[in-house]
Amino acid sequence: MTILEVQQYKQDRKKLVAVTAYDALFARIVEQAGIRVILVGDSLGVVVQGRPNTLSVTMEDMLYHTKLVAGAVQRSLVIADMPFMSYQVSPEDAVRNAGRLLQAGAAAVKLEGGAVMADRIKAMRSIGIPVMGHLGMTPQSVHALGGYKVQGKIEDQASRLLEDAKTLEAAGAFALVLEAIPVDLARKITQTVSIATIGIGAGPHCDGQVLVLYDLLGLFDGFAPKFVKSYAHLKADTLQALGRYKEEVEQGKFPSDSESYH
Repeated sequence: MTILEVQQYKQDRKKLVAVTAYDALFARIVEQAGIRVILVGDSLGVVVQGRPNTLSVTMEDMLYHTKLVAGAVQRSLVIADMPFMSYQVSPEDAVRNAGRLLQAGAAAVKLEGGAVMADRIKAMRSIGIPVMGHLGMTPQSVHALGGYKVQGKIEDQASRLLEDAKTLEAAGAFALVLEAIPVDLARKITQTVSIATIGIGAGPHCDGQVLVLYDLLGLFDGFAPKFVKSYAHLKADTLQALGRYKEEVEQGKFPSDSESYH
């Protein structure tokens, strides 16, 4: 999968399927499932590191996890999140840090924010770094937004998000993540821009969808937004397996003769 194929998906009206991954094992499993767009998300700050939000994730964290994921897959498009303060200060910072993520194995980077980020995108695109935008509920702005809240519900917010989408497209973004915005607004943005939109809590009319892997698998239950759907319940299965292991060790049933060397 390449960014050109991502653009072709929109033209062909085929749905893009994306998911996050943070390590080699899950990256391989995601690719084996036929999913060709993998986001190394700064959501690792919450689901892997156990932090309350994504703000503490560093460039070193993202470089490490990007290397793990990119080194494990062969056919998938790996997109790495740019962490908080790796691009906000200046276009020069954005270019430098995006380049480091590509050196770690990513094929593209993703940053959050509207029209104010256009110069960062232009600077990165000018030297051949593909950039995905992210509009709506932007987790790195959680404090400014007053928490994890749906964006674009009032008219002026919706108009600004639509203008932001057009500005990021003009700046050179190859796709947009639309997070936690009303269905009708997501549909309007998707119909207005020529680049692909990937929704997370933005309804069914986007060109594709993305979910956090640990949410999808039912592993993480610390915070469950309305848009999350669990397709498995691996936390419950894991607790059951660990309970059985503990019980067998305590009762002297494990290891048995078949798990012992002679």
